[in-house]
Amino acid sequence: MNYAELLKTAREHMNGNCKACKICNGEACRGVMPGPGGKATGDGFVRAYNKLQQIKVHMDTIYEESEIDTSCNLFGHTFKYPIFAAPIAIPHIQYGEAYNSKTYNTAIINGCKSAGTLGFTCFDPVQADTLEPIINAGGWGIPTVKPWPVDVMLEQFKASEEGGLIAVATDVDGAGLALVKGMANPVGPKSVKQLEYLISSVKIPVIIKGVMTVAGAKKAAEAGAYGIVISTHGGRVQDQTPAPVEMLEEIADAVKGKIKIMIDGSIRTGVDAYKCLALGADAVLIGRPYAVMVYGGGSEAVEYYTNMIGAQLKEAMMMTGAKNLSEINKSKLFIDKSF
Repeated sequence: MNYAELLKTAREHMNGNCKACKICNGEACRGVMPGPGGKATGDGFVRAYNKLQQIKVHMDTIYEESEIDTSCNLFGHTFKYPIFAAPIAIPHIQYGEAYNSKTYNTAIINGCKSAGTLGFTCFDPVQADTLEPIINAGGWGIPTVKPWPVDVMLEQFKASEEGGLIAVATDVDGAGLALVKGMANPVGPKSVKQLEYLISSVKIPVIIKGVMTVAGAKKAAEAGAYGIVISTHGGRVQDQTPAPVEMLEEIADAVKGKIKIMIDGSIRTGVDAYKCLALGADAVLIGRPYAVMVYGGGSEAVEYYTNMIGAQLKEAMMMTGAKNLSEINKSKLFIDKSF
């Protein structure tokens, strides 16, 4: 198994919306929705990738050698890497009929678990059995609930808790996702009071995904969230937004230590993950490349990809003098003046 072969196989199994590009930067799929593209001009997706590339790392190999520790502690568990799969909805429509929500989630959950990390999945209210892969894996996964009516969200939060899951998430920016607006349950914005009610209704940690401002992060903390994911939904809900990495440091400065901070936004390598950790993230999420891996080789490819990105992170840590995640900080970055 190698990465080039997995990309080739993925192209054969997908419906053509995604080109399984060698560099997944949003250029070849601008506006392709359903599919992997960013909304409208596609700038949100492209900018997220390009801004990450303007950040470089400082090499430093003059230090006493010791073991490199890539592990992180979140949700009361220890993970091999701070690298998680992001949720992807209705894969059979977006990428191809080789997988549906349940089989896709199964590949993500099992592959990530085998690699020592965690997968976020989409909680599909039409296919209620999409929770099963996580339950079958001992709760080792985090379902993501759309901002449906509060009573529907509450049912899904409760089902996650009763299933013994590690945590539950809601992608509040899904309020603008055209692909789900026409479903039986309407999506829409949620108030701090509504989120507080949902969070207080379960005992497992709740993550709010789709936060892009300091004000939003503070609202999530006020509502009692365990953590946030800085994200623009892959540039798929609103065109012309800043890149998630552009907002990361400001948000981390405002709420670090109060809530956990994750980021999802065109992270494509272990070095990209390193950059985000240096700017204040506790962990990163990766979306589209995991979909390509599922279609390229199922759970085995998911495990392979996770370990590949994790190895890149470990190498970057070794080459910059960071023996563990706590030693990754902004001093180890070179940020282009045009950033």
